[in-house]
Amino acid sequence: MVVEVCANSFESALNAEKAGAHRIELCSELAVGGITPSFGLVKKVVETLSIPVFVLIRPGSGNFTFSDEEVEIMKQDINMCKELGCAGIVSGVLKQDHSIDIEKTKELIELSKPLAFTFHRAFDWVPDPQVALEQLIALGVNRILTSGQESSAEKGLNLLQVLKEKTGDELNILPGGGIKPENAAKFKAAGFSEIHVSASTIETVIDTPRVSMNSAKFFDETIKSYSDIKTIKKILRVTSSDV
Repeated sequence: MVVEVCANSFESALNAEKAGAHRIELCSELAVGGITPSFGLVKKVVETLSIPVFVLIRPGSGNFTFSDEEVEIMKQDINMCKELGCAGIVSGVLKQDHSIDIEKTKELIELSKPLAFTFHRAFDWVPDPQVALEQLIALGVNRILTSGQESSAEKGLNLLQVLKEKTGDELNILPGGGIKPENAAKFKAAGFSEIHVSASTIETVIDTPRVSMNSAKFFDETIKSYSDIKTIKKILRVTSSDV
């Protein structure tokens, strides 16, 4: 069984290979579901590891609905990954109603070739997984990373099995979400050929700082934050005043 490790740093990527993992999905910021890692991190990991490196292409947290400009950024990131020698791309785009944005996703898939393409856990938001599965088969994705539309892959095992039965050899269903040593064998017994794990542990690296750099209001996946034109103009008016 192929074990893919979701690596959020160079240390995580290195540990995955040392432990015997077969592949990694490289990303940053697991706290928000993962976003595109930096150029420097991708380059260092690809140069160091001998196992395949798949890279998450997601320009921001909050949702999976991206503007034309954001898709252009995603395309630049995909080209970067191809130039650096990555083995696969993990991405995808949804519409506002969370159905698959066929046009934008197709553009990303076509650009990614000949690299493998995984449609990521945006799949867990689609309103009709059966329809979405058929769409992704038609688009030619290699695999779908999903928890079976539940909070964990173990809870979503029934839907995962239904999806696997409908795919045949056309693409792989990659269970991911809450898979750990205590339940990993269930997925092998159910006939899955791959699983996706983070295998994360937590280490305290600093005492509570006197000045926190965290902002709790931004840790909300129902929102997005951006620099506001009106607010910037107000600040500029105040700072440019002679008063």
